[in-house]
Amino acid sequence: MTGYGKATAVFEGKKIVAEIKSLNSKALDLSTRVAPIYREKEMEIRAMIAATLERGKVEFNLYVEKDENQLASPINGAIAENYRKQIRYISNRYNIPEPTEWWSLLLRMPDVLSKDEVQSDLSDEEWNVVKDTVSACIDQLMNFRRQEGAALQHKFEEKLSNIAELLAAIEPYETNRVEKIRQRIESNLEAFAGVNYDKNRLEQEMIYYIEKLDINEEKQRLANHIAYFRQTMADGHGQGKKLGFIAQEMGREINTTGSKSNEAEMQNIVVRMKDELEQIKEQVLNVM
Repeated sequence: MTGYGKATAVFEGKKIVAEIKSLNSKALDLSTRVAPIYREKEMEIRAMIAATLERGKVEFNLYVEKDENQLASPINGAIAENYRKQIRYISNRYNIPEPTEWWSLLLRMPDVLSKDEVQSDLSDEEWNVVKDTVSACIDQLMNFRRQEGAALQHKFEEKLSNIAELLAAIEPYETNRVEKIRQRIESNLEAFAGVNYDKNRLEQEMIYYIEKLDINEEKQRLANHIAYFRQTMADGHGQGKKLGFIAQEMGREINTTGSKSNEAEMQNIVVRMKDELEQIKEQVLNVM
């Protein structure tokens, strides 16, 4: 969901700038700052953004940059002339000498220098330019997201393949451990010399014990989840939450496998599988 976009346009000497950035969020959390002249169109701008960006903490700015000539404060000649006439009238009426530094005095009078401008109405022509700029800005953000998405998909494929390989690596240890369990139990029984026991009952107990440690179901479900994760990625847009749920289910199967593994080698493999899955969980938060 992370991304950034910026677009500019020029209309009648004004440089219109639209800027947008997005971070991760469970839903669309949109905040906008719009220049006063375009404030009447803010709801339409928000609708344009919401129609494209379904999720994310989004910040959007729309402002106008002026050139250096426009940054200078305008001198209001009419107000300056009016002040000058009033000062001359008072000087003549009350016999007060006229000032010698007229400019210095007049430029300090209220409203002679003013940065306030009368805002004209927003024309349809200008709004069309602004709307195209906003659309271009959103398109840039979406292109950024697509590039990030392609990189994430490659990362997920790598991690899923690693988990699948680790899952296959458990097989030899799982086969050997059954025989090891049997040998260990029989060795312990032999330590009690002269103790008679029902071998049939022992066989039943061992089968029960081994079945409790069996991880075939967990392995099958984990393999299914890996395949489902890949299928969901292939389905395209708007699968982020679903991928998160699948990753959680993968974690359940890996944890259960770990709890049933009584071999050090199997435990080590499970730890590595958890590490690979944790990296998937961290990055799946970036997916729409």
